[in-house]
Amino acid sequence: MKILRFNQGRLGISDGIKVVDVSHLFGVTPDAWPPVGINRLIRDFGAHRAQFEALLKSEPGVPLASVHLETPVPWPNKLMAYPVNYHDHAKEMASKGLANVQGYFLKANSSLSGPQDDIELPALAGREVHHECEIALIIGKEGRQILPEQALDYVFGYACLLDMTIRGKEERVFRKSYDTFTPVGPWIVTADEIADPGNIDMKLWVNDELRQQANTRDLIVDIRNMVSIASSASTLYPGDVIATGTPAGVDKVLPGDVVTIEVANVGRMSLPVVQGSRGANIVFEKPYEFVRAS
Repeated sequence: MKILRFNQGRLGISDGIKVVDVSHLFGVTPDAWPPVGINRLIRDFGAHRAQFEALLKSEPGVPLASVHLETPVPWPNKLMAYPVNYHDHAKEMASKGLANVQGYFLKANSSLSGPQDDIELPALAGREVHHECEIALIIGKEGRQILPEQALDYVFGYACLLDMTIRGKEERVFRKSYDTFTPVGPWIVTADEIADPGNIDMKLWVNDELRQQANTRDLIVDIRNMVSIASSASTLYPGDVIATGTPAGVDKVLPGDVVTIEVANVGRMSLPVVQGSRGANIVFEKPYEFVRAS
């Protein structure tokens, strides 16, 4: 089943063809603030699943292609990410700060954007912004100190995720937390739709050029252990988002580009890149030249 947000924060369920609005079941209105109705849906999904399945059979809904899709979880308790989680990416970045050495880091929740939003480049002369192709794990229930063998029980579903990054030596969180720097979508595919989380293909194109391609079997820290490690330090809550890390092939994007990400059996989204006029500050005043390791 696909779980999504659409048309000014409405909650929907989808079979891939139509969308049925279930906002009323969770007290969600377009002006609701903070927008945490989806967190409640995720938390209570088990209690509503049979009802959702019946609604998808009985209700006409509206065509999926007719709605404006929004980022699935705009207000997670935590947006967590793992750095350098593929050996080929570690090689191209000449990095020893692997995910199993560094652990996770946090990005600003305000960097989240949707599958039909623009990626806005900040006005930073002398800096490149790079794409990073990733998968989003959406946590389904509260947990702490979760064992790896139990970790998949805490994964509600999966989504496509882009981790946009300003290249430089400054604080990683700052370089990755600009608005629109974490597009997620186009929806959440519930975990039961993914036969083997250890064997998920993903690809990224800029315009028509394939730049990144990987499979979750190549992860340094796999999905089970990502959840376990994160929960060893921090209580996980329904709606928390974990970004899995990116493979080799990161490169700059420019205004006018279109970035497309596809995760097998999860979804595909294409986002235009535009030049913004905001974002300049003293931290990024010095130019930085990105040199790919040989």
